[in-house]
Amino acid sequence: MAVGIFDSGLGGLTVLKAVQKRLPDTNLLYFADSANAPYGVRTADDIYGLTRTAVEDLWSQGCDLVILACNTASAAALRRMQEAGVPEGKRVLGVFVPLIEALTERQWGDNSPPREVAVKHVALFATPATVASRAFQRELAFRAIGVDVEAQACGGVVDAIEDGDMILAEALARSHVDALRRKMPNPQAAILGCTHYPLLEDVFQKALGADVKVYSQPKLVADSLADYLERHPDMAGTSAAGFLTTGDPRRVSDGATRFLRRRIAFDAA
Repeated sequence: MAVGIFDSGLGGLTVLKAVQKRLPDTNLLYFADSANAPYGVRTADDIYGLTRTAVEDLWSQGCDLVILACNTASAAALRRMQEAGVPEGKRVLGVFVPLIEALTERQWGDNSPPREVAVKHVALFATPATVASRAFQRELAFRAIGVDVEAQACGGVVDAIEDGDMILAEALARSHVDALRRKMPNPQAAILGCTHYPLLEDVFQKALGADVKVYSQPKLVADSLADYLERHPDMAGTSAAGFLTTGDPRRVSDGATRFLRRRIAFDAA
């Protein structure tokens, strides 16, 4: 039995790693749409179509529950998929839901009116597509009032990480923080709105300063999944665990091995 984890590339491996630590007995089937990555520069319609195809593939393989471990896919596709209808007995959950819950200190299903929250000035670092979707701002507005979100599109960071060029990735992260600070000099909190960015969490934190609370998603997602599976143990599915990619399995395996610093072997999707 396995829970599906989907990402356009390797960023979702940060979520997989956190879930494995939190739920060591839960099997996971990871799907990387590497042939079409990165999603962050694609149109919303492209992202929706690619995400839906991948999720349906995971459902067909027996993953009753699929986590969109990709903020770009969550922002552009999750709501449309849910509105279009999800097959009976299947679920798809977005990676930024636990983050919104943490920021607003309320459960996703809490439909009470928006209310004041402690954090008023939030910096969002994300891909261009996630920033363009304004999904974080929309979901925050449903639950909180008076929160100012300043978004910074972090072009180039995902590509640098996927290519294994961490020196470039770190330099780009620092430059994006500088750009954000010119628009919002004193953020109280920062959202790392891409699952690649936790690999640079220390870089973002140092550039932002110790007084800024940095929200990184993997642990939040792992804790949320643990809570969900405790309430819905039947959603573990019937699929076998493993790693699938639409790209070149050897190349993606090498990248994933660098990413997690342990041997990962992908098969062709």
